[in-house]
Amino acid sequence: MELPLLSGITRRALDALLRNPFRTLEIRSARNYIVLERVKEGDLVFLTYESLEDVTRGTEGIVARVVKIERMFQRVPWEESDEREVSVCRVQLRLVGLGRIIDVEEKDGMVFVKVREMMHHEMNMG
Repeated sequence: MELPLLSGITRRALDALLRNPFRTLEIRSARNYIVLERVKEGDLVFLTYESLEDVTRGTEGIVARVVKIERMFQRVPWEESDEREVSVCRVQLRLVGLGRIIDVEEKDGMVFVKVREMMHHEMNMG
């Protein structure tokens, strides 16, 4: 299956999704935010701990279904940034399964990965 990629997700968030099949993540990374602007509720996404530069064939992660997306802005203290607001996307996900990337491709400014579903005992993650 070919899925949009959310990369650089913390191990804490991935582990929480594995323990509880529903999890809401707060996404601030511009690259991941763009992905979430283009997907719809009900779509599948692939999440991985690896940064985009390190995502290759064999990278493992989680396949999840988008349940709900909420876009918002948060104010940033002026001492911490040259901008006053940051775009944030809260996305509720439902665990579908585990996967390993078999191909990586960029289309229309987004990275898509072809994923082979895996059984839990095949995972090396963690």
